[in-house]
Amino acid sequence: MQRTAMKSLAAWKEKKRRKPLLITGCRQCGKTWLMTEFGRRCFEKTLLFNFEKEPALSEIFRYDLDPARILRELGMLREGKPIDPERTLIIFDEIQQSPEAVTSIKYFEESGRNLFLLCAGSLLGVELTRKSVSFPVGKAERLALYPLSFCEFVLALGGGNYLEMLRDFDLYREIPAAAAEPMRRYLKLYQVVGGMPEAVQTYLDTNDLRQTDLVLDRIVQDLRNDFSHYAEPVDVLRIASIWDSVPKQMAKENNKFVFSQVKRSARARDLEDALQWLVNAGLVYRLEKVSVPQIPISACADAAFFKVYLNDVGLLRRNARVAYETVLTEPEGFSAFKGAFAENYCMTELTAQGIRPCYWRNKNSAEIDFLFEDGRNRIIPMEVKSAENTKAKSFSVYCKRYAPDLGFKVSAKNIGMNRKGKTREISLPLYLLWKLPAYTAAEE
Repeated sequence: MQRTAMKSLAAWKEKKRRKPLLITGCRQCGKTWLMTEFGRRCFEKTLLFNFEKEPALSEIFRYDLDPARILRELGMLREGKPIDPERTLIIFDEIQQSPEAVTSIKYFEESGRNLFLLCAGSLLGVELTRKSVSFPVGKAERLALYPLSFCEFVLALGGGNYLEMLRDFDLYREIPAAAAEPMRRYLKLYQVVGGMPEAVQTYLDTNDLRQTDLVLDRIVQDLRNDFSHYAEPVDVLRIASIWDSVPKQMAKENNKFVFSQVKRSARARDLEDALQWLVNAGLVYRLEKVSVPQIPISACADAAFFKVYLNDVGLLRRNARVAYETVLTEPEGFSAFKGAFAENYCMTELTAQGIRPCYWRNKNSAEIDFLFEDGRNRIIPMEVKSAENTKAKSFSVYCKRYAPDLGFKVSAKNIGMNRKGKTREISLPLYLLWKLPAYTAAEE
């Protein structure tokens, strides 16, 4: 598989003054593979230290946090000689299992050795919120890894020629059927398989969606097991209840997340902590409401009103118990959840692009699915439809009130551009959302 994060690692390697790099991301999104594959491609030698599989490694860090001693002993343990820091990629995997190893990042950075040091861990976002784990702020760079994006999925399935073709197209050129039809098929398949690397690899190896579903079901079960393993005992059932409630609440016409629909007897404050656990674990994304959009939109977001999305459309499908045949054939009665799939897909794509959106809703129930800022200090509205119909009353209400320079209607419809007053409205196919940065950067 080709992961775009590999380019970020290559750029990190070439820095003259680099800090240790901490890779964050949900469990099973490919962190270990990415690090070891990077080492295989770009270094003479890679030394992997897994603190979960080898708990005795922590003892090396408990004695003291002297970088020279730690490197010497780690090298002797692996190869019988000290580590050559100029030619070796050092990987600390599952680092959350050793609080001392997490703290050591500070001393490795301050040593001036300019090491090639990568660190990662499952549910690291959860562990770093605990008082027992002290993260050295400012002493490490961070790289967020997600399940495969749609673009990465298409590359994995051999559709790179279509991506290259569309990348070179004029921004407002209608996409011909020769490219549009394959991309629509890839998108539908992506909504079935999702981006979890093992699920994608299983489909590549077997071309069998039944086998892929077995892998997805096991991943869902593994995630449930994590609730018991990593969460506080009092929160386990609450976390599971929220996890189960997300698909149900997404299917509502007004898909605002409501705690009372998770468990009637539970207090909202307790469920809030459980939801935050899932957010910290990278398993769900929280989208907060904005009533009056201003820059920065994060400052005017109302945390009391929000929506919740899963981090992967394949996991969403299996957690909602939707058969792959349903997504592929779209029978009558699937339209409500089809829209939820489209929204969740857009949320994961925006997140993978580094965008942290909100949504807009006014007192009269007009609503825009996503609002986000671009590099020009513009607030951009995005309305999402799963079908070709792009008529959106709420979008018109928003544009009339706030007159944004640019807005997007993302749907199954082909490329199009219209001007209504001050606003340039762009119709963007769902399968072309990966080109969003090109459209926001383009001059009129």
